[in-house]
Amino acid sequence: MLQQLTITTTDKTTLKLLVESALENEKKMLALGIERTLKRLAEFEQQFGMSSAEFERRLNALELAETVEFTDWRMEIGMLRLLESQYRTLQEAQLD
Repeated sequence: MLQQLTITTTDKTTLKLLVESALENEKKMLALGIERTLKRLAEFEQQFGMSSAEFERRLNALELAETVEFTDWRMEIGMLRLLESQYRTLQEAQLD
């Protein structure tokens, strides 16, 4: 669903440049976070010999016991989803 945000200002040009810059910086930070999270997930996948999708399926099916490492892995998967969602939101944002 399309949402609209209204910001009022006396200097539209300057504010638009500032907002565009802030959005670009945030996208860069999110991209770095995604990259770090993907590397961390790859480490878990190599350590335990299964993909994150397989790990999540097996954990949800109660085929794996919850451990500290598995909790960390599960949290990284959740973090990736959050970061990707936020990145997509900013990618889709349009300033008029």
